[in-house]
Amino acid sequence: MTHLRAAEINDEIDGDTLHEECGVFGILGHPDAATLTALGLHALQHRGQEAAGIVTFDGKQFHTEKRMGLVGDHYTDPAILAKLPGTISIGHTRYSTTGEVALRNVQPLFAELEVGGIAIAHNGNFTNGLTLRRQIIATGAICQSTSDTEVVLHLIARSRHTSTADRFIDAIRQMEGGYSMLAMTRTKLIAARDPTGIRPLVMGELDGKPIFCSETCALDIIGAKYIRDVENGEVIICEIQADGSIQIDARKPVNPQPERLCLFEYVYFARPDSVVGGRSVYVARKNMGINLAKESPVEADVVVPVPDGGTPAALGYAQQSGIPFEYGIIRNHYVGRTFIEPTQSIRAFGVKLKHSANRAMIEGKRRTGR
Repeated sequence: MTHLRAAEINDEIDGDTLHEECGVFGILGHPDAATLTALGLHALQHRGQEAAGIVTFDGKQFHTEKRMGLVGDHYTDPAILAKLPGTISIGHTRYSTTGEVALRNVQPLFAELEVGGIAIAHNGNFTNGLTLRRQIIATGAICQSTSDTEVVLHLIARSRHTSTADRFIDAIRQMEGGYSMLAMTRTKLIAARDPTGIRPLVMGELDGKPIFCSETCALDIIGAKYIRDVENGEVIICEIQADGSIQIDARKPVNPQPERLCLFEYVYFARPDSVVGGRSVYVARKNMGINLAKESPVEADVVVPVPDGGTPAALGYAQQSGIPFEYGIIRNHYVGRTFIEPTQSIRAFGVKLKHSANRAMIEGKRRTGR
């Protein structure tokens, strides 16, 4: 019985046991909230290609649109954006490394609670998500998805605090792991980052309205101004007041730890035109190539990148070594990012579709194992 129960639990939550690399975007108080969110998600498409969702509030009710596939396949349709009226919006583009790819797991997740409606989207992984999920199910809770994010909704619903913001803080105090998270109510946009800053989250501004998103490239696409990174363990609560002004309250309810930003943001995840942790991703990747050439010099005819992620590093290596840079591998840009496909077999097949040898550049050239 013990083994059977464990298997049942694993099957139940396998749809989102790992949920490390997604994109989030939120804006408060802007008349074009849904359109700007769609544009922001388009800039964050590299962070997740399985599905995307947007939730808005128009002053009377919440509106939700969730679609499988790419942002551009759905949210460029005026008819879909017309279903998302309102001045408050959050969006999410999804990547899960294992398990079920289903509409029920597409974020943002929305629920009507005692304190009113709330929508939540997050990027990251809660290491105690399964434990908390078992606990709330054991007390009679009903889960509609296999996403860790739903656990947060249940914790907010169970909190005895009176305000949504305090309930949200009460919930994240119980969560462990690396995450960046956005929540949206009828009047608030709330942003939170884990105590060690593993997952990125930045704050921006457009026409005086606050924006939160995973990377600065989402600010650039809409012409927004970068303000700062959300700090480790910080919760920022933006609320529309009765006179239409926006009050911003930054808190540190969780003790911040020494920053441990995921190194893979610089190696692969982030777009090269983004600034992550105060560093240009492009410059960081190019410096990696420069340092590699210093540490591990080789005799070679050409430096060939694996596009597109390896291109800045290859440029740096070529620049430092004096070896010519050439495109020995050509990428088919009609194929998306293969690393963030849900299974290894699909990723391997995708690589064959995506990369082809440029024989004119590599034939007869010396090859090293570097």
